Amino acid sequence: MLHSMTGFARESVETDLGTLTWEIRAVNHRYLDVQFKLPEDLRPKEQAFRQQASVVLGRGKVECGLYFRRAADQQSEMQIDTDLVALIGTRISEVSAKLPATAAVNPVEILRWPGVMQQPEIDAEPLFGEASKLLDIALQAIDEMRLSEGRRIAEMLEGRCVDIAGIAASVRARMPEVLAASRSKQQERIEKLDVVADPARLEVELAIIAQRIDVDEELDRLESHLVEIRDALSDEKPVGRRLDFLMQELNREANTLGSKSADTETTKAAVDLKVLIEQMREQIQNVE
Repeated sequence: MLHSMTGFARESVETDLGTLTWEIRAVNHRYLDVQFKLPEDLRPKEQAFRQQASVVLGRGKVECGLYFRRAADQQSEMQIDTDLVALIGTRISEVSAKLPATAAVNPVEILRWPGVMQQPEIDAEPLFGEASKLLDIALQAIDEMRLSEGRRIAEMLEGRCVDIAGIAASVRARMPEVLAASRSKQQERIEKLDVVADPARLEVELAIIAQRIDVDEELDRLESHLVEIRDALSDEKPVGRRLDFLMQELNREANTLGSKSADTETTKAAVDLKVLIEQMREQIQNVE
């Protein structure tokens, strides 16, 4: 089944230490590029989180943010570094003496100074265990979303394959008529020249012209590519790159069909094919 590379998941859990929340955002990308934003206490665990993500995600640019809010009883244990506050107060007094016109410093501003408010250290291992289990849940959620989007893309691609097959069939059905019309047109041109043509040479020239505008090989290859696309849609492995290559091959056959066209209907069919192929290609850019 196809997986889209775009998705979003947000999962939270309450622990004795506080609330953990994972937010995962994924968009299309050529390779797997996972970026993590972690609390300070869990930054050493980034590699472990990265390995978890790589098991589920194959391609895409993925942003994983872990947010931690301490429990109320943990926050009440916060302490103030009185030595640092005293040092800051001394420096403020020195500045105020030189700049007496300055306003008094709000104590709240001092509390915001880095290092003034100190929280007790947290045992990172239990917190990591909870965060790891929650990450599995979030990864499952985003994987389900990507799979659901992949189903929608697969349905769209299948519909376009049906349309392309229909156009190919109509072009093939009209080819005898097109070849006959081309032959008749060439004979009319010779008759207008009022010359006597060598019948054997004329048949050779008409055969060469018919070969130039015959598109059976192109239609055969196009139909073969459709079979490969349908096989890819049912594959359990990531097939985004394979599908992208097949779009290039389809486009090549459509271009050749247009260059060989001997009538307006065939030209229109080639244009319609390129429109359908481009619609498929745009969707495949999001396929893992």
